[in-house]
Amino acid sequence: RPDTGRGDGERGPEGDARIAQAAAALRAGGLVLMPTETVYGLAADAANARAVAKVYEAKGRPSFNPLIAHVADLATARRIARFDARALALAERFWPGPLTLVLPAADTEAVCDLARAGLDTVAVRAPAHPVAHALLEAFGGPLVAPSANRSGRPSPTTFEDAVEETGQAAAAALDGGPCRVGLESTVVALLDAPRLLRPGAVTRAEIEAVVGPLSEAEADAKRSPGRLARHYAPNAPVRLEAAAPRPGEAWLSFGPEGQGPWNLSPTGDLAEAAANLFAYLRAADRTGPAAIAVAPIPETGLGEAINDRLRRAAGFVG
Repeated sequence: RPDTGRGDGERGPEGDARIAQAAAALRAGGLVLMPTETVYGLAADAANARAVAKVYEAKGRPSFNPLIAHVADLATARRIARFDARALALAERFWPGPLTLVLPAADTEAVCDLARAGLDTVAVRAPAHPVAHALLEAFGGPLVAPSANRSGRPSPTTFEDAVEETGQAAAAALDGGPCRVGLESTVVALLDAPRLLRPGAVTRAEIEAVVGPLSEAEADAKRSPGRLARHYAPNAPVRLEAAAPRPGEAWLSFGPEGQGPWNLSPTGDLAEAAANLFAYLRAADRTGPAAIAVAPIPETGLGEAINDRLRRAAGFVG
């Protein structure tokens, strides 16, 4: 079990000591469970190929799937990636926050080849969580921190789920409370025309308001994490667009007419649904159902990202 403790951003001797211990574990090549505003991550020194290999091993993650480099600020990001005017505009508008930019790599040692999956690009973001920021500042460099689940499983949005998934592989764990966003970051590639590689909490419309129309993702899809066909998957099969549960099925409902313990949002709020999605998938899966039936979710705004995750959970996206 990792050395665990609350790390809810409190500045005090105990919180500072835990951050320092976690940073020391990272420098020693260990892994750390780190909260972000999106999901909990399993963090490692982005420059240390052996440490990155431990992340892949702990997650059972395919080595061709690149990892995101998390940084404390834009200045650090500009040391590891080449920013053009579009990238700067997006970073200044949405960082710190749930937006990842895929850019040409500027320093191939700061984010090692294994973390970049052998590509000449790097995925980078600055998370908006006080514990993550404190850890990044204490460590002093980029950290890879993919979601702290075993590969293909729903991402952990609570400390307890993160410890259950990959805690055995971590040297330390920081408890930042439930994740505010609860859905992995939006991923945008800025290599030629802007491309949306993975939808997330920063919506297509918000990005297009800054950089103009987004192209389709296929050309750069390999450069983004989370693009495997069966991803975020519970053990039970997932049935989408369900009008009602069948006998033996767990039911993820949505909206004021929804019933059961796992209504993603009784008010039909897509942000609330996103925050609840992975936790409710996990809770439903623990009951050992024949399948998990999911009510229709609107495709508008944040619904695009929610439906992307649900289709991957069901194995419907290539």
